[in-house]
Parts: sequence; structure tokens; C-alpha cells
Amino acid sequence: MINDKLLKPNSIVVVGGSDDVYKPGGAVLRNLIESDFKGNIYVVNPKADTVQGIKSYKTVEELPQTDCAIIAIAAKYCLEAVQVLTKDKGTGGFIILSAGFSEENKEGAELERKIVETINSVNGSLIGPNCTGMLTTHYNGAFTSPVPRLDPKGVDFISGSGATAIFIIDNGIRKGVKFNSVFAVGNSAQLGVEELLEHLDETFDPEKSSRIKLLYVESINKPDKFLKHSASLIRKGCRIAAIKSGSSAAGSRAASSHTGALASPDIAVEALFRKAGIVRCHGREELMTTAAIFTYPELKGRNIAIVTHAGGPAVMLTDALSNGQMEIPHIEGPKAQELLSQLFGGSSVGNPIDFLATGTAEQLGLILDACNNDFNEIDGIAVIFGSPGLAPVFEPYRVLSEKLDTTKKPIFPIFPSFEIVQEEIKEFVNKGKTYFPDEVIFGTTLAKIFNTPKPLPENIKLPEVDVQRIRKVVDNSPNGYLNPEQIHELLDAAGIPRSKEGVTDNEETCVKLAREIGFPLVMKVVGPVHKSDVGGVVLNVMDEETVRKEFKRMIQIKDTYAIMLAEQLKGTEIFIGAKREDKFGHMVLCGLGGIFIEVLKDVKAGLAPISNIEALEMIKSLKSYKIIQGVRGQEPVNENEFAELVSRVSVLVKTAPEIFEMDLNPLLGNSKYVKAVDARIRIEK
Repeated sequence: MINDKLLKPNSIVVVGGSDDVYKPGGAVLRNLIESDFKGNIYVVNPKADTVQGIKSYKTVEELPQTDCAIIAIAAKYCLEAVQVLTKDKGTGGFIILSAGFSEENKEGAELERKIVETINSVNGSLIGPNCTGMLTTHYNGAFTSPVPRLDPKGVDFISGSGATAIFIIDNGIRKGVKFNSVFAVGNSAQLGVEELLEHLDETFDPEKSSRIKLLYVESINKPDKFLKHSASLIRKGCRIAAIKSGSSAAGSRAASSHTGALASPDIAVEALFRKAGIVRCHGREELMTTAAIFTYPELKGRNIAIVTHAGGPAVMLTDALSNGQMEIPHIEGPKAQELLSQLFGGSSVGNPIDFLATGTAEQLGLILDACNNDFNEIDGIAVIFGSPGLAPVFEPYRVLSEKLDTTKKPIFPIFPSFEIVQEEIKEFVNKGKTYFPDEVIFGTTLAKIFNTPKPLPENIKLPEVDVQRIRKVVDNSPNGYLNPEQIHELLDAAGIPRSKEGVTDNEETCVKLAREIGFPLVMKVVGPVHKSDVGGVVLNVMDEETVRKEFKRMIQIKDTYAIMLAEQLKGTEIFIGAKREDKFGHMVLCGLGGIFIEVLKDVKAGLAPISNIEALEMIKSLKSYKIIQGVRGQEPVNENEFAELVSRVSVLVKTAPEIFEMDLNPLLGNSKYVKAVDARIRIEK
């Protein structure tokens, strides 16, 4: 759908071009003229013979054949212009800057629909409407400024908001980040973030294409396409970071299960990004810090050396890295002593390596060489070098620039000073280097990047389930919660172990079930959502007398229509749940179970289907993972069994997408087994 008439046109017309560069039509024409575009430029303006030195046509009907049109006129005139351009002028690329379409009212939405229909009829490509345009190394079709430095290996940036894109670009320029392309998609009437990712994926050239992609996303309308192409790009060696705004938990609808309450739209976004391998950012500063880190070689391990001439920033960076599970290993031994002997008295090399405010450029070079060649435990080097105001720092920055070109380990330059070293930073950036102004933001971001998992292979191994049995239960069930017998059938068909149990509304049958299952028993009400809150759970039932007594009491609890008996198992209470989220499919969540799920809310989510490898990663990233491992004499949970069941639940909900919500809470896990003790499954067809 993205054609060369949009990306590499031989001719471009600005419809609504103006001499007033403070209007979009004037600014985009100025930027186009000043860009590297080598083709013919035309202008349509009914009130002028020339615009910014270029001949102006009164109407689009007078134009010669034109590949691409940038339209900056009132919305109500756009459709007619598009119809003439597509039908008579061979135009196949469109950038519509104009507002007043689907973002405004129903009439605008209908006008937008007709424009897309017209462009689709000639297999054309459309950016917008209601956008700021696009910028590539071929031409500048945006009306915004500042215009970043362009480089074929620079960042590819796709934004759902033009204004936000401007602020992000401005931030990147200050850090020395270069760009290859910028697409501000506006209303995404035809081409949105997903389609542009698809294009970048399908046209990726390992020799020529940029390997850094940045996204600012306000809505993800096609999660499957988004996941497929972002993960594919990362598997090809790209690195992607993204902001997704507008996903607060306050936006999630009320739900009747633990899973539903925890699975907000933002959790779905988090799961999507993790599955794709995207580094999720939460602001412009973090996004561009990530982009700057992406310009350096990828960090291969957690061990960081901090080189500094200022103690305070080094301590703050140490804290930020340590909080992100990075390591600042102690450096010692003969090589460390040799390095220390070449520094001024009072310096230290234990890590952080502090060579004082009076440290020289030569000493900085010696330290970097030692970190690269002598200290094998070091994986990356963070250099904090501002200015104490004693002398210019051109030479240290030049040494840094030279080492960046020859180092075998990544070196990350942090320049906390600005006002008194502006010229030094400008020289550093002009050599094509990026830097970081804040050590804490850098440290936090570096840790986040390192801890973001890579996407799994496209074809993952999944457990087998009895599809026919699952479909039979679901197809024969109405909307609403399944009864215990149906739940048992689904769990058995999915290969999910469960405690021996039975359900009845008759006292004598209840006693008979107790004998069959064996003591000790657990008795629970069937009907109420929160069984514990209404006194509907009894543990350690040891005899028939207690069975009769508790049956008579519990059957009278409000909303109770039956009593469940189950074998009493021992182990840590854990949880697996699933929820269908609009557009995203099913999220599968796991964490500690029982009452802790509501108190701690410590869960991790993944998008179905989930392999055992991904499930283990989810489990190990829980804050409560130490409890699952077993602490202070507590028996651990069998992690492989836990992960297997997470994967099986994911296959179950893919097999039965009619499952809207599902809770296995709790499961009881020990070193030998993990079994479901209680379950709720809600069908919504």
C-alpha cells in the first residue's frame, strides 16, 4: 500500500502553497525547497503567479502530471482536489496536512472515508489527514521545524501526534541523535503505525536500512500486525522503543473476576511490547535517551564501570543502575594498581573510578583503555565528565570521541554540564556522537533496555490440548459462568491438573463424595464470587460429622446453590488467569494467588499463545519470585510445572476465544506438582 510515488516521487505539488511561511502551506513549501529533493516542484495557489519563486497554477486541473501531492487547503475542498489528481494527473502519493476530518465530526469522517476510497481506487498512498507531514532523506514533506540531521542509518520515527513528534525530535537533536525518516500519521485514515512498521519490515535491507525505530503511539488498532512486524524487525537486528499514551487503568471497564480487575488495557500494551521485544518508554526524555543508547553497540552483560571526576553523580548513577539490577563490580588486582599509579593522588579505581576534578584528558584515555583491555569483568563503561569551571574540556571530549570509534566495549558519555561547555558539546555532536545530560535517567534507561527480553522465534512450541473436547463444551454453553462440571471438562481437556473434587446440592450425596475423595477435605460454596468473604470456605474437614454440619450452614449462604468438596492439597497459593481484551486477544496473567493477588497485585501478563520459555520469563520477573523459589524453609513451587500451566491456559483460550475471563485461583504448588484448586470461567460469545 506504500508506493514509490509517496516515498520517492519525481514531482511534488503543494496544493495551498503560500508565501507566508508561518502557515502550513508556506512552511511545507519552504522545507521542500530547502530539502535534497531533486525533482520538479509545483504549487497551486489561485491568488498568486509565483509562490516562493516557483510558478503557481490557479487550479489543480492546470497542473502537469504529478507523482505526489501535499495538500494544505480547507478540508471541504480536499476531496475534489484528490479526485482530479488521482483521475487526471497520475498522482499516487498524498500527504494531507489539513484538519477538519474524523477528529472533528461525522461529516468530516465521511469526507475522510471518501478521500481514502478515491486514493485506494488508484492504489495510492496517504499520510494523514490532520498531520504535520513526513520527512525522508529523499524530500521534506513536513511543515514543522526544527529539521533534524538526516542520515540513512539514523532513526526511523513514526508518530501518531505531529506536535509530540516535534518535541521529541527537538530533544533528540540536542543529544546528537540523527534521523532517517519521520512519519507523523495524524488520523491514520489509510496508513497508520502498523502499516509503516510493515513497510519498514518488508523493505528492510541489512546493509542499508536503519536499525533504530522509535514510535509514539496513541492507539494500536491492529495489534497482530503491530506484533508481527515489530518482532520481525527486532529479529533482523533492529532495536525499537515506543511510547504508548492513553492506556491508564482508569479506562478499563469493571470486571467480575480477579483477572478482569487486574487486566487493564495498559497491561495489554505492556504484554504486547514485551512479546515484541520493544523497550517501553513513558516520556519524551526517556524515549530519546533510549534512542541515544541505541546508537552505541549493544551491551552484552550487566557489569558497568563508572568513570567520573565528580563523586555525587557517580553515586546517583550507581543507585540507578543497581535499582535496575545492573552490577557495578569491584575492580582490584595488579592492573588496577598499575592504573591507580598513573592518576593523581586521591584518585580511586575500585569502581566508580574517580580521577578527580583535576583529572586530565590523558588520564581519561588511560582509564578507558584499562576498562577495555585489562578489566575483563567489565561489559560497558559510563563516563561522567562535566566541567568544574577550571578549564575548557575540548580535549577530554575529543579523547572520548576517538575512543568511541575504536572501543570494543560500549562507552556511554554523560555530560552533566551545559552552559559553560556548549561549544565543547557542539563539537562532540558535530562529529556524529550522542551524549546523555542526566546520569540517573541514563542509568534507569540503560537497565530497562538491558532487561527487555528479545522476541521469541516466530514458530514457538506449544503444548497439545484436546481441541474437540474443548470446542464441545464451549459450543454447547450459553453466555455466562460455566458450572463446575463444565469447568472440570475444560481443564481436563487442556491438560491442567486439578484437585479431586465433586459438587452437590444434597447432604447425603455430599457425605458420599467426601468418602470417595478422602480426608482431609476443603468445602466451598458454589455461587458467590468471593467465597472467603461470606464464610464460604472451610479447610481441614476431617470427618463426616463436620461435612454434614458445614453443608447445612453453607448451603444457606446467600447466592449459594451447591457445595464443592475437594481434596486438601499443600503448597504455595499461586494464580493463573486470562482475559479477552478488545483487539489484543487474550492476556494470560500469573502471580501469587489467594488473597495476595488483591493485596500485592504482583502479576505479569503475556499475550496468548505463550510458550514455556516466555511463561518462565514472566514467573521470574515477578516481585514475589523469591517466594515461589522458596524462602525460610518454605517448599518451592515447581517453576517448570507452573510455566507449563501458563502455556496450557494460553492454548486453551486461543482454542476457545469465547472465554472472556478465566481465574485459576488458587492453584497450589510445591516441588512435586501444581494443581488447580478453584476455577471460574466466563463465556461471552
